[in-house]
Amino acid sequence: MMTLTPAERRALKARAHHLQPVVMIGDAGLTPAVLREINVALTSHELIKIRVLGDDRAARSGIIDTVCTELDAAPVQGIGKILVIFRPRPADTGTKTVKAGTKKKAGSRGPRRTKRSFQMA
Repeated sequence: MMTLTPAERRALKARAHHLQPVVMIGDAGLTPAVLREINVALTSHELIKIRVLGDDRAARSGIIDTVCTELDAAPVQGIGKILVIFRPRPADTGTKTVKAGTKKKAGSRGPRRTKRSFQMA
């Protein structure tokens, strides 16, 4: 499980404020399928919210501990039934670069021109 400094945690809380929950944990609890979905969401977003449907406070704290240890993530915040989890993206999943001298796709024409750009020319 990763650890965060208070300054990092504060910055991540601010980033997570406007996010919507991407994973919901229902009555079945934390199943392997749910763990897989959380892993996929963390890989693509790195900061996610999880909604836990259930009233047991101890179960929610157990869920966030299990998720963070299994997926090597850091707990950011847990308010009510919403959990916020962070895991940095792996370095090898960068954007693909196009080599010089290669052809573009047939449908690639560059940026779209707006009505104003035609009027000004």
